[in-house]
Amino acid sequence: MFVVESTGRARLPGPFSHLFHYLLMATATSYPATFTIGGDLTVKRLGYGAMRITGDGIWGPPQDHDESIRVLKRAVELGVDFIDTADSYGPNVSEELIAEALYPYADKQVIIATKGGLLRTGPNQWPVDASPKHLEEALHGSLKRLKVEQIDLYQLHRIDPNVPMEDTFKFLQKAQQQGLVKHIGLSEVDVDQIKKAQEFFPVVSVQNMYSVDNRKWEAVLDYTRAQNMAFIPWYPLSGGNKEALAALDTLAKKHGATPQQIALSWLLHHSPNILLIPGTSKVKHLEENMKTADIHLSAEDMATLDKI
Repeated sequence: MFVVESTGRARLPGPFSHLFHYLLMATATSYPATFTIGGDLTVKRLGYGAMRITGDGIWGPPQDHDESIRVLKRAVELGVDFIDTADSYGPNVSEELIAEALYPYADKQVIIATKGGLLRTGPNQWPVDASPKHLEEALHGSLKRLKVEQIDLYQLHRIDPNVPMEDTFKFLQKAQQQGLVKHIGLSEVDVDQIKKAQEFFPVVSVQNMYSVDNRKWEAVLDYTRAQNMAFIPWYPLSGGNKEALAALDTLAKKHGATPQQIALSWLLHHSPNILLIPGTSKVKHLEENMKTADIHLSAEDMATLDKI
């Protein structure tokens, strides 16, 4: 029999109250399914990252062009409405494939976010160039390749140590004022850099490396959550240490899932402003990633992973 307190909450009487609390905590697994970027772009929190649909070393065209097109189309069929890319993926290849597979996007109700600020000089080579001159070329190239007049979310791929931040931010501010971009995000930045950018434009998203066993940017996650900014973790499946691998494997067996799905699910549960963009070049792997949404970690599961 339950006792109803003055607060309206129900509890078990006497010695059973602690058991009731434990059972409640062990099964509490809810998290919001969507997030609204910049106050007007509501997307599902499980999206898709389009880096892997290019060639080896994120260089050149994919080995299987048709499979890359199928991946993009299947992602939308499975409900993905947020796709992240960059002009440097290929370079240019990822954006071109997205347009080939999905344009016009309004028909599919999908938001395409892209990034600028890196050069490509070869496979796995990523020199930084966030000068206004390069960003202007990159932005107009992205607009042309994606076949849009305005990019919904344009993200600075990296802060350039050789360019004054103010120059970079002034360019992005001007691009927004001109209507070339709707919202602006940053990547691999600390809190002070975000605050500096906010002097020039509203920052609506931050994309930093982050995973269950790599929480270097926890302070940035906390700041973005408080500011209602999207936090988009890249390399979300590192799982690089033995403790993480063991915990993920144990919970994967418990839930009938893969360790990768558990790592992604932890991120969805961990903070309501996290948007996931797991990438792949295979339809089968894409479908596996999307099943992450069906996994509900208990409070006990979360506590196990939080300790890593």
